[in-house]
Amino acid sequence: MSKLFATAAIVAAPFMATTAVAEGHGDDLTYILVSHAPDSDSWWNTVKNGIALAGDQMGVTVEYRNPPTGDLADMARIIEQAAASQPDGIITTLADFDVLSGPISAAVDQGIDVIIMNSGTPEQTREVGALMFVGQPEYDAGLAAGQRAAGDGVESFVCVNHVISNTVVAERCRGFADGLGIDLGDSMIDAGQDPAEIKNRVIAYLTANPETDAILTLGPTSADPTLLAVEEMGIAGDIYFGTFDLGENIVAGIKDGTIQWGIDQQPFLQAYLPVVVLANYDRYGVLPGNNINSGPGFVTADALGKVEEFAGEFR
Repeated sequence: MSKLFATAAIVAAPFMATTAVAEGHGDDLTYILVSHAPDSDSWWNTVKNGIALAGDQMGVTVEYRNPPTGDLADMARIIEQAAASQPDGIITTLADFDVLSGPISAAVDQGIDVIIMNSGTPEQTREVGALMFVGQPEYDAGLAAGQRAAGDGVESFVCVNHVISNTVVAERCRGFADGLGIDLGDSMIDAGQDPAEIKNRVIAYLTANPETDAILTLGPTSADPTLLAVEEMGIAGDIYFGTFDLGENIVAGIKDGTIQWGIDQQPFLQAYLPVVVLANYDRYGVLPGNNINSGPGFVTADALGKVEEFAGEFR
């Protein structure tokens, strides 16, 4: 982790210096970030902080838009509305290719530069004509997590999926199963978004399948109620528990030994870097030659440091 932070500091320094250089070169640039996240998902606060800081440092205007309930059809309309306003660029997630590829491709056809962040794949990014993908290869992250868990003796698991409509995120569960060398089968449950329902569904699954070795959650929305579930069942610290993404309760769970590790995809960078890339592309015509992998990185109890300090804000 210390190497990661050192690298981030090195990368960030030129970006901050660019603000002064950029004066007089496209000062009125406007970008819109459209996410698939409902208003209730606090994990996206880090994304909002990322675009806010990048906007300030690059001297550009950045707006955040999302479907309040997480409805993807609503998100598609928001992308269309964003494109109609003719911004200099759109940064968007690609949570469901079938639903969102049309509006994104249409924006590209209108001459709007698009960067895909967080959800989607490099292949899908090319297909819709976007400039690049900034995010975490989800299957690879799940595979690495499964291999780590297998090394720790895990042979079975339940994947608590709170965003079942986001087909790319489900790749985390499939990768985890492959890393363990087992079939995913019925190990992935549709947990929904309601915290009480998530807790009840986890308890129901573990009660019906007491031989389950491990729990995998896909973010704070599912991890936080699952923490309550294992505490209520009296198995906190006894059942192997890994999660994607970070948050205050997840960091506390890692610290007290309830959660073995969290996978950090660095949402701050997923939001911050596209703004920096677009601003420099519009001003100087420069563009990285490859997609940018923001994760995965494993966060464990012996490497919390700044993660604990900035959880929910920049981490």
